[in-house]
Amino acid sequence: MNRAILLWAPLAAFIVLAALMIFGLRKPDDQLHPSKLVGTPVPEFALPAAAQGMPGLSNKALAGQGPHLVNIFASWCVPCAAEAPQLKAIAEAGVPIVGIAIRDRREDLAEFLGRYGNPFRAIGADDQSRVQLALGSSGVPESFVIDSKGIIRLQKIGPINPEDVPSVIAAVQAAQ
Repeated sequence: MNRAILLWAPLAAFIVLAALMIFGLRKPDDQLHPSKLVGTPVPEFALPAAAQGMPGLSNKALAGQGPHLVNIFASWCVPCAAEAPQLKAIAEAGVPIVGIAIRDRREDLAEFLGRYGNPFRAIGADDQSRVQLALGSSGVPESFVIDSKGIIRLQKIGPINPEDVPSVIAAVQAAQ
């Protein structure tokens, strides 16, 4: 009997470990995260331009220009490519979108924008992820609604899905 237990113990341990990993990796139910930074000013930053022919991005550019959607993305991010049509729809609805490219190469970013479209008014290059971390972002893609005074009003973790578009547009419009 002890031999049978020893024989099956590794398989049982593997099943338990796999179940814990699957449970831990599952998608969170609520991707509108109540960040500790919501209600606070955007941290100070100034990023160089990430794409040729477009301006870079700074916290000062976000204040006084009306509400914005700030999208943190990367050309190497598969969910970022999946959210591209939604960003295009949001931009076409008149919402100003600016981007922060995380640890990206200029040529890869140019190819990404050429393939999936460019809904951004400006894209800053965050090669060290410093601004990403200062915003409390844990990954890509992630989006923030910034009001006209430069205050963070909403943090959206993960890609913007088609069903999220109306609520994201409403959140930016409400952030006057």
